[in-house]
Amino acid sequence: MQPAKRYFNTSGPNIRAEHYTLERKALVAVGKNMVHQNRYFTIWAPRQSGKSTYFRLLAEELTRQGYLVCQINFENFKIEPFESFFQVLKREARRFWNLTFEGLPTLASFFQFVQNDESNKYVLIIDEVEGINPEYFGEFLHTIRSAYHSRENHNLKSVIFVGVSNITGVVQDNASPFNISDSLQMDYFTREELFELYAQHETETGQIFAPEVKEKIFAITAGQPGLVNGFALRLVEQCAEKFLIDYQDYLAAEQWYLYEALDKNVANVINKAKTHQKFLEEILFLERTIKFDIDKEHIRYFHINGLIKNDPEGNIVFWVPLYKKRLQKYFYPIMNGEAEYVQGNVWLEKYQNEQGGLDLNKVVRAYQDYARRRGFRYFIERDAAGKPKGLREAALVYSFETYIQSFLQVFKGKSYLEPHVALGRSDLVVNLLNNEFVIEAKIFTDITRFAAGKTQLAYYAASLGLRKGIYLVFVNSEVENPKVLESVESIDDVTITTYLVRYDLETDFSEPKAKKRGGRKK
Repeated sequence: MQPAKRYFNTSGPNIRAEHYTLERKALVAVGKNMVHQNRYFTIWAPRQSGKSTYFRLLAEELTRQGYLVCQINFENFKIEPFESFFQVLKREARRFWNLTFEGLPTLASFFQFVQNDESNKYVLIIDEVEGINPEYFGEFLHTIRSAYHSRENHNLKSVIFVGVSNITGVVQDNASPFNISDSLQMDYFTREELFELYAQHETETGQIFAPEVKEKIFAITAGQPGLVNGFALRLVEQCAEKFLIDYQDYLAAEQWYLYEALDKNVANVINKAKTHQKFLEEILFLERTIKFDIDKEHIRYFHINGLIKNDPEGNIVFWVPLYKKRLQKYFYPIMNGEAEYVQGNVWLEKYQNEQGGLDLNKVVRAYQDYARRRGFRYFIERDAAGKPKGLREAALVYSFETYIQSFLQVFKGKSYLEPHVALGRSDLVVNLLNNEFVIEAKIFTDITRFAAGKTQLAYYAASLGLRKGIYLVFVNSEVENPKVLESVESIDDVTITTYLVRYDLETDFSEPKAKKRGGRKK
């Protein structure tokens, strides 16, 4: 292998000489054409989506075509006075445009001065536009709007706003005079772009990412540029002496991201999740259709941080499976000894078949008995007053996970979640006693989703090369639909075994009654 000349960048815009970089020529061409048409527009995407790298590439292309491009970041100006904002605007414009703005007292005079200069074609890019103090943001928009409406008569050819939310919606409210409708959305990397990026490292060093590693990274990151680069950087650093980065290396990197990595975007989502726990547990565990509404504060926040988005029907889906997995792990309650209770009642011989392998039917039947005896009250996270902090139904799935993880600890097995972006629980892939199987644990909502879940599970199992799937469904005791039955079915050559776990919200989640104490009567 050759020593690397460049590396995978995980912070800030890319520098070609230092970082593996995608040119994204098609997307740059879109922005370039919008500038050629003298359009003022916005670029928006969640954090770590490659916005800064993109508009630098766009600026380079525009510069080659004779434009003077000024790039300014106003990320930390939320409480800064107007004087500080104006000084930075004039200083950076002087640096990029080689114009002198001395003696100009107002924003209007600043923009008028630029418009009166006929020697060049000017472009202004404002990054982190949401960071501008709202006290003078309106005035700033007003002056740009004036320039926009007369742009055919001057050389301020384009103004581009860049941010983490759809700025068009922000600046078009009733209080704003800004009525520009153009917006360029930054998409995450496609599968082909991820392969192209990784190929740069492979070509320069001779170190190869196994095809299944690249496929898994694309699946768990959804092509989110920060994570695509982050996974690659972690793997390259951890496998510095290896020619081939293989699937086991990927699993180690995923484990690190789930349990150790200090990702600031994940931290932001988790901090906000604390105040919206019931909402997130609802979309994690209940397959309910929820309309995507950007005006809902919690939906908006999770969207601009890259957690959820809208599907073609306008409903919420998860965006990045890794973030979904981190939230599932975060909400998992402390069990207060329940795992130890399960482990103390597990012994190998009870669950073996005649060939000495694992009899999974016995494992699931043992869990059903356990659920009937113990209920689910131990798995409800409560506040200081003893009231549930989250969705009670989430305790159902937490109960099963505690049980199966106890098996894994006793028998030194392992498990991992197979990511997908749909609402509801991800599939759990378990490797135990040299047997691998996939389990879907979900909460019954209606007969249509109950039936569809079997087909989906068969698809996921087949995609993993497995021929068996366990479909564990929690069903409210009030459900009397005769089609909700346990069964063994063959679906697309995959055997799907359905198990039901009945529960009662009041009985199973009620507090245990204190035992009466007293001595013998004398």
